[in-house]
Amino acid sequence: MARVKGSNIHKNRRKKVLKLAKGYFGSKHKLYKTAKEQVMHSLKYAYRDRKQNKREMRKLWITRINAACRMNDISYSKFISGLNKAGVSINRKMLSEIAIDDAKAFTNLVNIAKDALEGKVVKTTKTETKKETKTEASETTKKEEKVDLSKLTVAELKKLAKDKNIAGYTTMKKDELLNALK
Repeated sequence: MARVKGSNIHKNRRKKVLKLAKGYFGSKHKLYKTAKEQVMHSLKYAYRDRKQNKREMRKLWITRINAACRMNDISYSKFISGLNKAGVSINRKMLSEIAIDDAKAFTNLVNIAKDALEGKVVKTTKTETKKETKTEASETTKKEEKVDLSKLTVAELKKLAKDKNIAGYTTMKKDELLNALK
């Protein structure tokens, strides 16, 4: 049986490695063997550092939040604990941005956290959300009545049919959906 050299595959593999090694110092970007070693190391470093970068950014955000908390006479741990007790869910990245850009808003968050730590509960947020959901639901039904159904796409019509519990809406064509929705 004849020996197969695989020249195109071999050449393409070498080209790919040398392309990845472009810009490396010395023979690491010219010679295949050293370039391959360096590319393998570089890919390992890149994988590791993608994870480390997330850790470093979180450390930075926590440091910024801590500095802003200290300016408002509270420690970072008490601040986060107070926010959790108050039911405020903002991630550390956003807290850091608020601490940098808007000191008044951050002070309000600190006051909410302090109140929650003291045991004060703000009940207005729950009642407001119930009222808002009721008004939003009534507004959406009013909007649905005003919408011209013939201008909607088939997917939108099927969604409306699903909401109104029309049987067999999945196999209907546009004109059938329009008749069923009217």
